Amino acid sequence: MRLASLALLLSAAALGTAQAIGAETSDSPDRENTYFNGKRVPPLLELTADNFDDEVKLSEFLVVKYFSPYCPHCIDFAPTYQTLYEYYYTSKAPSDSESATPTASFEKYYDIRFAEVNCIAYGDLCTKHNIMSWPQTSIYKDGELADFVRGGKNISTISSMIETALEKEKPGTRPKELLLPEPGATTLPTAPSEAEEVAEKGKDDAAAVAVETTKTTPQKPDSAKPSKPTKTPNEQGLSVSLTAESFQTLVTMTQEPWFIKFYAPWCHHCQAMASNWQQLAKEMKGKLNIGEVNCDAESRLCKDVHLRGYPTVLFFRGGERVEYNGLRGLGDFVQYAEKALDICSGVQDVDAASFRALEEKEDVIFVYFYDHATTGEDFMALERLPLSLIGHAKLVKTKDPELYDRFKITTWPRLLVSREGRPTYYTPLTPREMRDTHLVLTWMKSVWLPIVPELTASNAREIMDGKIVVLGILNREDQESFLSAKREMKRAANEWMDKQIQLFQLERQNLRDAKQLRLEEAEDRNDQRALRAAKSIRINMNMSDRKEVTFAWVDGVFWQRWIRTTYGIDIKDGERVIINDEDNRRYWDMTITGSPIVPSRVSILETISKVTASPPLIKPKLTISSFEKIFFDIRVTFSDHPYLSLGCIAGIGLGCASWFRGRLRRNRGHFRLEENLPIKELKEGLLGNTANGKKD
Repeated sequence: MRLASLALLLSAAALGTAQAIGAETSDSPDRENTYFNGKRVPPLLELTADNFDDEVKLSEFLVVKYFSPYCPHCIDFAPTYQTLYEYYYTSKAPSDSESATPTASFEKYYDIRFAEVNCIAYGDLCTKHNIMSWPQTSIYKDGELADFVRGGKNISTISSMIETALEKEKPGTRPKELLLPEPGATTLPTAPSEAEEVAEKGKDDAAAVAVETTKTTPQKPDSAKPSKPTKTPNEQGLSVSLTAESFQTLVTMTQEPWFIKFYAPWCHHCQAMASNWQQLAKEMKGKLNIGEVNCDAESRLCKDVHLRGYPTVLFFRGGERVEYNGLRGLGDFVQYAEKALDICSGVQDVDAASFRALEEKEDVIFVYFYDHATTGEDFMALERLPLSLIGHAKLVKTKDPELYDRFKITTWPRLLVSREGRPTYYTPLTPREMRDTHLVLTWMKSVWLPIVPELTASNAREIMDGKIVVLGILNREDQESFLSAKREMKRAANEWMDKQIQLFQLERQNLRDAKQLRLEEAEDRNDQRALRAAKSIRINMNMSDRKEVTFAWVDGVFWQRWIRTTYGIDIKDGERVIINDEDNRRYWDMTITGSPIVPSRVSILETISKVTASPPLIKPKLTISSFEKIFFDIRVTFSDHPYLSLGCIAGIGLGCASWFRGRLRRNRGHFRLEENLPIKELKEGLLGNTANGKKD
């Protein structure tokens, strides 16, 4: 028991020592290490509300910088604090001056660490520690505040605060004067008055060489790490049959990407897909691991994966996965697999030039803007997004000032989507909302289609449901006409979106003006009740009651039969445009003048305004028969108003029951005296004689 307690104590001490050192041996993929005097310096410790109380007690001294990433003084002070941290981290402990062999690092000797707190991301934490202005540098001893310096002071002022605390703890160990580097420097300055000037110069030269070699050597072990990066995926070009054990070993316990099919041998759809899956494995030889799981033999594994049917195709990378919902042709599989491989390489960092080149290839690009103050938690949240974007859009990140200016970015981090150069911004800005993966993905799914996407079997529901869709029926075989029609539709889509933005802003301004008028009226009358009521008015710009208008196009030759049976249009008669309202099973194919809608900006825009009016100014046509429309309307009414519908059914049921009951009474008849009594009794009366027993 004592040995177990001793082992636990030693392990805790070792953990605290490792953290005091700063975890020098660990590399952060999001925050790069720096180099000072030829030594590698790990990133500054980032304190959060969750780890502050624990970290401040792990070492005797903790120097903390409180800052805001948007504060100009904090931005100017950042190189000063970083250089000071690097200087102390690479300094020698006093015991090193008499021995050629270092016995302890500076941080170990004084048990001191450096950290920072982002007060925008963790405002409550800064308020808790009474941070009144930024930046502020505080030093804690044994978890308690020992001293602090407010403002972006020079490096000697901050160093003086630290030296005072260290000298007080270990008297006689600190020099009276320090040769401090300039902010942003990577080496110590030379002192010409010292006798060891030549030796120091030689050391500096050696340090410069060490910097160059150290900068390159950390990449060599990374690129030559044992077997994972060097192992070629799918060496045989075959689909690997996986069991529960091999699935855990090869898929979930590694970071290698896998494209896996879950199937049942008796499933006809699985049998039809088998040849394409084997061919996919050949196409992806040396690129991507392809696997398959027989759910009859591995029922427990398939149950753990929560399959909804067969076949189900999933893309895995470590513990993350995403379901493939596209078509099952070989070309569709290959295209998805190649995009998955591209995304698995991580979120690409771009500058203005590479972003322009990317725009020529991609229709939809999500751009994440960050700066030097973006925290590791923000980057971790960002890395969870790409897997869900496979086959839909590209995600990149940037800190290029030219892109800041182009998209008018003034706060960081910030997320937007560029669809053919047109930006749409993710409006939430708080740290919690920026790190909420579910919230961000929900927004991404609402904007990840191009401005004018192609309607296919895999995205038809996403495009058509819940929207009014301007659908161009185009002929891809006639390239000149096809490109002209797409260009006209994009122009119409952009103009319509600009118009909707203007109307939205105008409506919001009208509501604000109305609120301001109420406020002024209440102030003029000195009516406090009316003033409070006016202040409580909220500007509600809820657009949920209005259907969104989107644009798309469909290959009229490939989908000729469906288009002819649904809309009565044949591509042989020329390219046409319809405005479809799928929720109500209706569409418009004529303008207000009675002529067909053609792929023209004028023809489309003048018809949309008439169709979106309430009620529509143009009579719609139905995509189903009138008889089917009756049952469809009943079903829609039930789904939209379930309680009202049940009440109506109950009322109709009670009415029918009442009518049926009355009908039964009439058929059964009432009691009649003349039908039940003989004539003699009627003449003599019911009692036979008179009351006194006499007869006349």
